[in-house]
Order: sequence, then C-alpha cells, then structure tokens
Amino acid sequence: MDMKIVKQEGVLTKRLLLSTAMTLGLSCMFAGGMQAQEVGEVVAVQTEPEEDSVSTQKKVVVTGSRIQRLDLTSVGPISVLDNEDIYGLGITNVEELLQTQSFSAGFAGNSNAAYWVAGGWGTAQVNLRGLGSNRTLVLLNGRRVVAGGSGANSSVDLNMIPVSMLERVEVLKDGASAVYGADAVAGVVNLITKDRFEGFKLDTKFGISDEGDAEEYLVDLTWGVASERGSLLFSANYQNNKAAPLDTRAPCSLADTDGDGDLECTSGSSSTAGGRAVFANGDQINFIGGDAYEPFNIAAHGFNSNPFFNASNPVERVTFGAVGKYELTDSINFFSEALFNWRTSNQPGSPATLSDIAFDASHPTNPTGQDITLLRRRTAEFGARQFEQDVSTWRLVAGIEGDLFDGWNYDVAFNWGRNTAVDALQNNINTRRLGEALDPALCGTSGIPCADILGEGDLTAEVGDYILMNQRDTGGNEQISFSGNIAGALFDLPAGPLGFAAGFEYREDKGWIEPDSLLVAGDALGNAQDPVSGSIEAQELYAEVNVPVVRGVPMIESLDLDLALRYSDYDLFGSDSNYKVGVNWQIIPDLKIRGTYSTAFRVPSVTELFSGVSEGQIPTADPCSNWASLDPASVVYQNCQAAGVPTTYTQFGSAILTDRGGNINLEPEDATTFTVGAVVQPRFAPGLSFTVDYFDIDIQDAIRQTSGSAKLASCYTSVGLSHPFCGPTHHSRNSLTGDINFLSAQSANTGDEVMTGIDFSATYDFSAFAFNHSVAFQATHLMKYEVSAFEGDTPFVYDGGVGCCDGGYPEWRANASWTARNDRLTGVYNVQVIGSATDYFGAPGAVGTDIDAVLYHNAQGSYQVNDQLKLSAGVDNLFDKKAPYVRSWSDGNTDTMTYSLLGRYFYARATWVLE
Repeated sequence: MDMKIVKQEGVLTKRLLLSTAMTLGLSCMFAGGMQAQEVGEVVAVQTEPEEDSVSTQKKVVVTGSRIQRLDLTSVGPISVLDNEDIYGLGITNVEELLQTQSFSAGFAGNSNAAYWVAGGWGTAQVNLRGLGSNRTLVLLNGRRVVAGGSGANSSVDLNMIPVSMLERVEVLKDGASAVYGADAVAGVVNLITKDRFEGFKLDTKFGISDEGDAEEYLVDLTWGVASERGSLLFSANYQNNKAAPLDTRAPCSLADTDGDGDLECTSGSSSTAGGRAVFANGDQINFIGGDAYEPFNIAAHGFNSNPFFNASNPVERVTFGAVGKYELTDSINFFSEALFNWRTSNQPGSPATLSDIAFDASHPTNPTGQDITLLRRRTAEFGARQFEQDVSTWRLVAGIEGDLFDGWNYDVAFNWGRNTAVDALQNNINTRRLGEALDPALCGTSGIPCADILGEGDLTAEVGDYILMNQRDTGGNEQISFSGNIAGALFDLPAGPLGFAAGFEYREDKGWIEPDSLLVAGDALGNAQDPVSGSIEAQELYAEVNVPVVRGVPMIESLDLDLALRYSDYDLFGSDSNYKVGVNWQIIPDLKIRGTYSTAFRVPSVTELFSGVSEGQIPTADPCSNWASLDPASVVYQNCQAAGVPTTYTQFGSAILTDRGGNINLEPEDATTFTVGAVVQPRFAPGLSFTVDYFDIDIQDAIRQTSGSAKLASCYTSVGLSHPFCGPTHHSRNSLTGDINFLSAQSANTGDEVMTGIDFSATYDFSAFAFNHSVAFQATHLMKYEVSAFEGDTPFVYDGGVGCCDGGYPEWRANASWTARNDRLTGVYNVQVIGSATDYFGAPGAVGTDIDAVLYHNAQGSYQVNDQLKLSAGVDNLFDKKAPYVRSWSDGNTDTMTYSLLGRYFYARATWVLE
C-alpha cells in the first residue's frame, strides 16, 4: 500500500527547469540597468541633495503609510528586523524569525507545532499578538501574497519566501485596514526583498539537534547584475529539514496518576490495539486476541501513540525568485517580481481508529454472547498512517512607476498568485469496504474477506488489502489584484508640506478543495468532508494625508497629524469604510509622543464561508474527567453529575473527534485599535533609544472557531448548565460511558474579543574593547485578553494562560540580544523569554497547572576569513531547556504552540561572496 505523492521519475526536475526558465524569462525582460532606486510601496528611496550638496536625506515609505517620509519612524508601533539582525540570529526561515518575537502568541502553524495547524499541514504562519493568523496581513514588498496551504485557506505560508532574499522585515503592530484593507486587524508583516545586488553569493548551512536528528540542509544562491538603466537580482534556494521523532523527547504520555505530584507514564489512548467495547449495562471490556476479553483497564490496555509521531516534521522546499527593474524613460520605470516555491512535507500519524460499531449477540466474530458496541479499536496491524503534502506556489508582479511633477510619484501594478496542492493520506480505512467485510451475508463471497476486528492481531493482511485506502485531496488558492497609488505634496503649510497619497485596488481571492471521492461520500473513517469552492471580490479606494500642524515652538519641535480613509465594496458583503487617525508629537529632540486610533475589519475567508463540515481528532480537555474526585460543592462536580456522567468516567487520551467547518451566514467582523506611546532618544547617551506603547484592541462580532476545550469549559463552569454551549448542537455524550461522542467547533460570529497590553523596546549602540556593540531588548506585557462567546456572556480569560489548543498567552514575552563585531569577528547572544503561565484547564495546585517562565539561550559566532568568505557556527537552546509539562497538553506533554520540543540545536554556515 506504499504511495508517494511525487511518483513519476523526473517530475521534480521538470518542475524546477520550467520554473527557472519562466522566472529568468520574465526577469531578463528588464535586465539592463537603472540608477540605485528601490521601488515599491514600502520603501521608495530617493536621494535629495542638501544645500551644501554633501549630505543626503532618504525619503522612505514606512509600513502603515503610503506617504514618503524622511526616516523609518512611524506613527504606530513598528518593529524592524534587517538582514544583519536575521543573519546574526542564525535563522533561515521567516516562520522562526517571527514566531520567536515577543509580539507573537497563540495558535500558529510551524514545524515544531507538528500537527495542529490551521490552513494546511506543513504551512508556517505568524499570529501577531495571538489574535489569529487570519487577522495578520502578510505583505511582500507592500503587496498581498496568495495563501499557501494545501487547500482553500486564508494564511500565507511564510516559508515560501527565503530569508536570503530579504532586506528587512517590518512589523506594524496596530490596525491598518484604512491603508491596506481587510485582514490587518492585528497588524501587518511586510517582507521587503533586496532589489539590487551585483555579483554572486553562495550561502550554505547544516544543522543537527543534540539528539542527532532534525538535520537541516540549506543552499542559497544569489546572483545580481546592475547598470545605469536597470538591475536584476535572481535567487535560488533549497532547504531540507529532516524529522525529529517525538518518542526520543517524550516516550509516553505523562500524568500525575495518584495525586502525589510525581509524573508517571500512562498507557495512553483508550483506542486500544485489541478493541474497547461496552455492554448494554455500561460495563466496558477489552479484547485481548482470539476470543479472549477482560474488563477494560486503561493502565493495562491503553495504546501509546508517541512512537508514531514527530516532535518536528520533515519539510523540503525549493524556491526561485527574481526582482528586476528597467528605466523605460527618464520618468517611467518598469518593475517586476517573480517567485516560485515548491514544498513537500509529511507527518506520520498513529494507526487509524475504528469507532462505534455495533455487534449483536449472534455476530460470528462476537465471542461475548451479548450485544456490544465497539467503542474504539486501533488498526495497529496495519502500521502508521502517513500524511503528505505536495504544494506549488507562483507569484508574479509587474508594473510601472515614476515621477510626475513637483515631487509627485505614482505606481501601477498587477499582482497574480496561484497555489495548487495535493494532500494525501496513506493507510486510512474505507468504511464502506469495512462494513462489507463485517457483514456475514457478504463476506466470503465475491472476493470480500471476512474481518475479525475484536482482538489484537486478528486483522489479517488479506483484510488490510481490502479495507485500506490511500486518499488524495486536491486544492488551491488564487489571487488577482490590480492596484495604483499616487503620492506627493498638495501644498505648503506654515509648518511644512501637506503630504498626500491616494489609490485604488481591485482584488479577487479564490479557494477550492476537492476531497477524495470516498471522503465526499463519507466513506473514509472519521474524515467525512464536503468540497469547498468560492471566491470573494473587493474594490477599494483610499486616501491619506499627513498634516504638519506646528514646527519649531517651545515644547513642540514638530506636531503632525496623519489621517487615512478607505472605502471597500465586497461582492458578498456590501460596502464598508474604515479610518485611521494618528498623531506624532516631537516634544524635544529627545522625546516623541505618538498615538493612533483606527477602525479595522475582516471579511470571512473562502474556507470560513464555504467549507462543509469536516471531522478531526483534536486535542481537547474534558472538565468532567475524574469529576467525582472534585469538591462536591464545586460547579463542575454538580454539572457533571446533573449531566449523567458516570462517577467512574475518565477521559482516555487527549483527542476528541470534533466537527469543524464553514458557515455561509458569517458576517464581517469589526475592530477598533487604540495605541499611545513614547520614543526616547536622550542626547546625553548617544546610541541609546527606547520606546513604550500601550495598545487596546476590541473586535466585535468576532469570527471564531471556538475550541472544544473552551466550549466544554464554558458549559461545565456555568451554573446549572445554563451556557448555550451545553446544548446538543454543541456537544453530546455517550449515555453508557460518558465519552463525548459529538463536539462542534464550527465557525461563527461570536461576541467581543478584547486585548490590552504594553510593548517595550530598547537599543543601545556603543564601542568598547575594539568592538562595536549593539544591545537590544523588546518585551510585550499582555494585560488583558478576554473572549465572549456572545453578548452578555461571561468572557473566557486567555491572558496569563497556556494549554490545549489555543496556544499560549503568558503575561510576559521578551527577547534580548547582544551583538559585538569588528572587521573580522561577530558574536551574537540572544535570549527568548516566555513568561510564567497557568493552564487554562488545569486544576489548582495540580502538576502542570502552574508553569514557570522558560528561557531559551542562543549563541552564534562568525569569522570573516577574507573579503569573500565568512564562516559561522551557533547553538540554539544552549542550555537544552526542556519543554515544561502542561496539564492540558497538545503533543509531547506540552503546549507545542508555545514551547519547543526540539532541544539543543547546533549549526554551521559558510557564506561566499564574489562581487
């Protein structure tokens, strides 16, 4: 039954040759030369001679605004990571770069969060402030990027963009819908590529974990040419990350089984190798093998899934990119970008589970002589399942830009992106064929074998050949946009020129998923799924002004007002307008006060609207597990008793089969964002600067897939089971065993999400002991994050929490780094801090409920051998800090969205440059 997605010999080679030819062909159209001028909406650099014709000033466009300014300052809070920062951290993928920053939190897909990923396994996303990856707008050179998962989704796959192509990353940490449109509720991540390079550069890296696995192989090639009229930069990237098995880090599931505070191996899942069944009177048994069975005991019969999983999953990527421009006339420049990315990724899964199959007393394979229901049976005889993805993504941008008159400039661009994927699963069960093999009237005839599933080892190879299936889903996303911008100074005010920018954008987003025909028919066990197809069109206009109010009076070096307004018209949702007001007050040269107030919105994605119901085993904490041991006066005790949950009920395993899917009745969500902060650069301490910014974000009619854990917690902590989540449309239980047999986490417009906090940052540059030093610190203090399921509901409190499966929201997250360099040597020491937290669903005082702060120490050193060659080596997680035990863990006994299971990691790099 072996299957590989890419079967045909030479398929990959042909893809790479085709993509190379097309990319080079597009790029060579404009190779030839132009003066050094970066193009695009994010950074448009111009040199303007001063009166003395010696110094120059650079006008730039900062993320969050389209008006050119004299420096990279911003009205709102913004973080900038340049290519030197990125190289010094030893990071070779955008995912890790962003997810380890203090402004990231919550649920996001990555290689270490190996299995719980929104938008397609193998994708890598950023979740700015933890408000959801679909509320973070990702731009490439100021323009949108097509979603990159394995089927209709709303998140960009960050790792499709090689770090080697990046000049810097700008992260705007306030709402920006007035400037960029929908999705910028939490903020904007703007990836800005290099656009001018002359010569050849080769960068290689090899990494390996302390366990001798998770190897990383990286080869980056960059080539560039430039002349007076044009330039061309071409990049090729190959990255191969190998697997890190889970059982070497977490051999088994841990729990404090006897309440003495010591963690012990538990036997794991109640989906057993022999089969767990229940009699009509509620007694549970487990089948041993043959016709033998005995009373079910989780300690004796539980199934350990950890040997089947990874702590970090393998991913292989190939990327080709090109950026070029050509001066058509003195005032018209042609520019273009081309990007192709191919990814293959896979994740092993535990053997498939058979669920809720009834056997009457007369069935020939039922040895009990009574009617029974097989609750869970692991098909261990057939080995692990294997999930695989094969994803190709294209992106092409072409446009013109230039100068008009009196400093006015414009640009017009066409942006197209398309992502196609195959999503496959080996060794799943065809339940139609299973039913035939269990039917005494059918099996044994017409080539249908008879299956005995009651007993470990009783499933034969002949039965496996008949009932196993390799399912193959296809899907993709496509984005088309046409945009234009114009900017300049309308007229001069007493305090300076009135800056203005305006523009338009037409955009269409499409997404589709074509499940395997057996899934559509509901024949694949536990994975019934409907096809997904839909599109959303938007037409938008915006205008922005920068008003210099006062200059050069006492206590007002400068006072500027920024105003932006955007009108959006969606084919499915009608029109909407959003605005932004910002103030920049330079009190004295040492101190600036800044603030913004803005409205934002997000329309539902194609998946949230059009996807049908799908099912999946999702880690979920059931508050009624072992409820009889709680205080009888507690609300949970009384509710679990009232719900008829047996006193002996224990949740076996961490996952519950959960319905997820879209909702055609969804409406856009709205948000308001308020920030106020200060920038201090004291003249008495040259090289020192620090910022502090308060943020307050309120999302109304929030679109959420409320997790099963949060739904159950809300229900069973409400007085008298009064919460709507207690209703049968949200969950139900098996009346005999107490197990949850239905749980829904479908998308819905819920109540409010409210978040407040403070960002801190500080940098200090100085020279000492023949080295130039740079010390940097950033931190986020999360003061409040509360989510209400509906208006008037008691909010679910996330701030200060961690656990399955919403990711972590500790009150403090921070990063600190120290860089020392001279002409030859560079050393970087970095510390990532994840503050202490409390498990959302943990019992007070229990092991794994209160989690201490975690610090990851990373170090890198580089030596410039000569003008061409640089050698580097580093260690991540220098002190091999282990992931903490989290009571409501998702994988490996921890919250993999927050903590890494990888352990200490070593790497070496060599960079050769020929100019």
